[in-house]
Amino acid sequence: MIVSLRHLLRWIVSSFRSRGYLVLENLALRRQLLALHAQRPRNRLTALHKLFWVALRTFWSGRSRPLVLVTPRTVVNRHRAGFRLYWTWISGFRRVGGRKRVSKEVRALIFRMVAENPSWGAPRIHCEPLKLGFDLSERSVSRWIRRAPRDPDPVKQWLTFLRNHREAIAAMDFFTVPTLTFSVLCCFFVIGHDRRKILHFNVTRNPQALWVIQQLREAWAYQQPHRFLLFARDANFGADVVSAVRDMGSEPTRTAFGCPWQNGVAERWVGSCRRDLLDHVIILRATMTSPPFLCPRKHLPNSRA
Repeated sequence: MIVSLRHLLRWIVSSFRSRGYLVLENLALRRQLLALHAQRPRNRLTALHKLFWVALRTFWSGRSRPLVLVTPRTVVNRHRAGFRLYWTWISGFRRVGGRKRVSKEVRALIFRMVAENPSWGAPRIHCEPLKLGFDLSERSVSRWIRRAPRDPDPVKQWLTFLRNHREAIAAMDFFTVPTLTFSVLCCFFVIGHDRRKILHFNVTRNPQALWVIQQLREAWAYQQPHRFLLFARDANFGADVVSAVRDMGSEPTRTAFGCPWQNGVAERWVGSCRRDLLDHVIILRATMTSPPFLCPRKHLPNSRA
């Protein structure tokens, strides 16, 4: 009954409209039907359809009433595409020349020295190719050291360490969230390995070492901290953060270069947060990533080791 009454009211209102307005509205609705039937199963607009809507926007002020083609998912995808284009355009002004390509011979030499001398670091290995006449920087050597094949035994030792000390391990990490205005928010969190509980969460635009130290103090304000605190080799977790963690009574433990799986509990929580929430919304401001909105402090099953 209510639907019939609604259609009747619309018919009465439309009878008082001008003929030109009704013609434009019918034209818009017909174009939508053609677009819906032309592309299946996904309703993508062709260049002709987009040109039509651009022209209609210029000549018709009431275009927004019958327009129902765009879904929330499409808006989110277009915002991400705009975010990528914006930062690609920004980074284009800072483009510098790339480093020289490292030959296969030098890479094989680096991998061999890493395998035969596990205690050598990048400065020591960098000296050997220079003696042989190879011109490369220490940073390039460090980059290829991280890609060298590793012995599986240390991997087993790390997994054993995580299983045996699960109740005594906490991890901290950052992840970024783009906003509507193409700026970037840095989200910091501390998570316990025993019950996957979020111990602390906060958001900032400019992460610094002093800010991280203050967050760690708030995470264990009146409690005994975990025995081990696991974190990546991030620039924000420098010497000041390591010293503060030791002063709190916890042992700082860094992950290896290029090994995010060693901090798997934190990485899995970030992935779940993106899939369940951040992939479906566009963040407008920093308050939308506050703990009540983004982090409900829920416990995950203990079986997800």
